[in-house]
Amino acid sequence: MTANLDRLLSEVDAVLLDFDGPICSIFAGLPAPQVATELTNVLERHAVDILPDFVNEPDPLEVLRRISGGDRHIIQTVEDALCAAEKRAVDSADPTPYGREVIVAARQAGMPVAVVSNNSAGAVETYLKKHRLAEYVSPVVGRAYAEPEKMKPDPTPIQQAVRTVGIPPNRCVLVGDSLTDIHGARAANVRVIGYANRPTKIKRFQAAGADAVVTSMGEIARELIKRSDA
Repeated sequence: MTANLDRLLSEVDAVLLDFDGPICSIFAGLPAPQVATELTNVLERHAVDILPDFVNEPDPLEVLRRISGGDRHIIQTVEDALCAAEKRAVDSADPTPYGREVIVAARQAGMPVAVVSNNSAGAVETYLKKHRLAEYVSPVVGRAYAEPEKMKPDPTPIQQAVRTVGIPPNRCVLVGDSLTDIHGARAANVRVIGYANRPTKIKRFQAAGADAVVTSMGEIARELIKRSDA
């Protein structure tokens, strides 16, 4: 994996990062299942019929995704509740080991760094400011407001980041910790590193076509530091 990573990072000129996973665990202190329950409660208060398995959905982003194409007012209401929860969650988010080092090393190597997230841009920007990383990252492309169908794996947010950094897609690499990142990057013609923060993800990311798979952000940081020292 190290050889693949070394070669890959020598062939790209911009780093795109997913937020929840590669940079931090946003719901470390405010558990994701609790937020998901808050969102389903919003739906119940608006008399939206919910299937039993929906009530037990632990991922707040999936709650939003599953109402895609529904009533616009309901989607906006759930979106607003999720944005508010994400901003609360940032206060207790747990930084990913070596996530900061990846960002700083990439910039020191002269590479633009962008965040492309299914979380709200407001939450991402709040976190980056809180952890003194905002100056290193531009742009921040978050979840399109009340348009859950445009979340990754839809390539639209990745393509937006690529256009903003001004680097050809095949000279950009996205680091993500989910299959939605892998599939979205593939659709956007962007290289992709799977951050397998759980062992079960390694084979899944490889099967999905990740260009490289790492189990620690430190692996990426070390390669970027080599590039900046070259």
